Parts: sequence; C-alpha cells; structure tokens
Amino acid sequence: MKAKERHKLKENEFAKSVAHAKDVMQERQGEVTRIALVLLILLVAVAGYSWWRSSRETRANQALASALAVYEMPVVPVPPPAPGSPPPVPQPGTFQTEQEKLDASLPKFLEAANAYPDSTAGIAARFHAAAILATQGKQSDAEQRYKEVVDKAGNTIYARTARLGLAESQVAQGKFDSAIAIYSDLSRDPNSTLPLDSVLMHLGRAYARAGKKEEAIRSFTRVVDEFPQSAYAADARREMEETKKQS
Repeated sequence: MKAKERHKLKENEFAKSVAHAKDVMQERQGEVTRIALVLLILLVAVAGYSWWRSSRETRANQALASALAVYEMPVVPVPPPAPGSPPPVPQPGTFQTEQEKLDASLPKFLEAANAYPDSTAGIAARFHAAAILATQGKQSDAEQRYKEVVDKAGNTIYARTARLGLAESQVAQGKFDSAIAIYSDLSRDPNSTLPLDSVLMHLGRAYARAGKKEEAIRSFTRVVDEFPQSAYAADARREMEETKKQS
C-alpha cells in the first residue's frame, strides 16, 4: 500500500472515530447534563457546609471569648467608706468578690456550651463551667458537666483533664471507687499527657480518703521514688507518714 493511501485511510478512521464520538455524545447528552448538574449541586452543598461550619466555629469562639472576658475580670473589693462619706463606687470592669465573678461567668459558659456543644469552643466552655461548679461546691452538677466533656471531647487534652476533674468531684461526694478507677486508668495510660506525679498524688489521696492505707502508701511512695524533684514530693512524704499513723 502506498504511503498516500495509508495516510488517507488513517484520516478516514480518525473521521469515523470523531463521528462516532459525536453520535455517542449526542445520544448521552441528557445523561451528561444530569451528571454535571449533580456534580454542581454537590459542589454547592460542600461549599455551603464549609461556610456554615466556619461561620458556626466563629460564633462559638465569640461566645467562649465573651464568657472568658467576664471570667478574667479582676476582683477589686470596695473599701469601706470613710465616716460621713458616701459608699465608694466599684471600679468599672471589676467584681467585688470572687463568688460574684463566678456567678456572673457561669451562665455565659453554659450558654456557649449549650449553643455549640460539639465545637472545640463549646467543649472548652463546658469544661470551664464544670470547674466553676466544682469551685462553688456543686459537685454533683460539676460531675455531670465533666462527664459531658469526656463524652464530647474524644481523645483530646480536654477529655483527659476532664476525667481528672470528674474524679475529683466524685471524691468530694464520697464516690471513692469510681474515682480510684479513673485515677488508676490515667496512671497506666502510656499516651497520657497529664503529669504522672500529679495523677499518682490524686490517686494516693483518694485511696487514703477511702481508708485503703496500703494502696495509698504505694501511690505516695511512687511519687517520692519516681519523681524526687516533683513539686508533690514533699507533700507525698508527709501524707505517706500521716497515712501510716492512721489506725
């Protein structure tokens, strides 16, 4: 076959391929249009969700910041008035007592936590609310809020720290066995970022409160032996000796 004829044959085959492709496109034009429409809808949905999520995170952060702004206001007691003078006016942006500040900030943290329960800011707000409740002596409410943080925070530092707070609230309520179980689990967690000497100190105190002397002494001994430079070492020695003296 001559080169000219081979070239013409290739041109005919190419033309047939183009024509066939054109026919296929015409036959499937409706299907292609539908696929393109579905892809467009998906792209719009993804973009809309991303915008909504970003906007929601922004609002959650703003709610947390608003609560923190109140929580971080200074406490400046108003001095007693001089004889014959009117009562002094409190300084703007201050509280007269710590309790007054906690009472003002707690509802703001709870509001942020309930409005954005699964966001990082909402979880942080719930953690702060739990800590305030514990400080106020409302241990049952604090325990519940800490449990919610643990459930929502996954494997984050908030979850692990909330477990410490949860155990402390349980100890305060006399729920020693459940608190000891939490402390023991945290002390054995190789991936925990919590200071082990602190966990062992809490564990020893929980054992001591529960009347389990031998276990308490073992925990305090570990603090002394394994962490001799720890800020807890002196307290661990003292509380270990006190535990030994108990009948």
